[in-house]
Parts: sequence; C-alpha cells; structure tokens
Amino acid sequence: MDRIKDLNRIKVVLTEKHLTSKWLAEQLGKSTCTVSKWCSQKSQPDLQTIDQIAKLLDVKRSDLIVD
Repeated sequence: MDRIKDLNRIKVVLTEKHLTSKWLAEQLGKSTCTVSKWCSQKSQPDLQTIDQIAKLLDVKRSDLIVD
C-alpha cells in the first residue's frame, strides 16, 4: 500500500546523480520546502515541472514517475 503513495522518484534520481533537493530548488526557482514536499511524496509537481526536472537531471520523464 505504501507504494501507491510513491508517485515520483525525484529523491531517488537526485541521490543517484549525487545532487540535493536544494540544488534542484535553485535550478527551478522553487522554494526548498516545495521540492522537499515532492521528495517526501507530500505533494506532486505538475507534468510541466516534471519535464523541467527531467531535463535538468538528464533523464526521461518516465524515470521520474512511478508506474
């Protein structure tokens, strides 16, 4: 059931790339609080933001979304 809550893999990909949520927040012009909520699955970014994150992290959109 916990897997249903995990809708994105942002935190996992950041860790794999040795980057921080603070770095991502700065790149996107978002607050660190907002990115932290995405990483902890408390809220989700919209698809346009997912596309921006994918570009910044040099991954496919599908790498950031849990099936």
